[in-house]
Amino acid sequence: MKKVLASLLLLAGLTAVSSCEDDKETVVAPTNMLTVTGTLSGAQQVPPVPTPGTGSVSGSFNTTTNELSYTITYSGLTGAPVAGHFHIAPPGQANPTPTLGLAGLSTPITAKATLTVPQREALLAGNLYANLHTAAYGSGEVRANLTAK
Repeated sequence: MKKVLASLLLLAGLTAVSSCEDDKETVVAPTNMLTVTGTLSGAQQVPPVPTPGTGSVSGSFNTTTNELSYTITYSGLTGAPVAGHFHIAPPGQANPTPTLGLAGLSTPITAKATLTVPQREALLAGNLYANLHTAAYGSGEVRANLTAK
């Protein structure tokens, strides 16, 4: 009887070890990290701008620390950017007041910023946008409202 009990305990232990090893293979993304994306175009400017310029915004947002890490790439603008900002407004509306400046203007623009509560709320609602200004389009040549998922 002791041998049968010992065998059952050994089998149960091996099953538990096997189950633990299976858990190690499962990688779960942290729930506090969101992916941020946006596509820059003149059509999103208010009013729309007829430009061949395009670009993208990609990055991540940490909902615990409110840190936004982003990379902005662009091409085809009518000239070099003279300014670049994040603004708060829903798609189709403009806000002339920048809420956050971009860290540099040469593509790719890569930086991190800690968002304020209003900036965070705007990002999560799809109401934070990036735009690049050129000499030809002082109000902005390309724009992208960001999504965070």
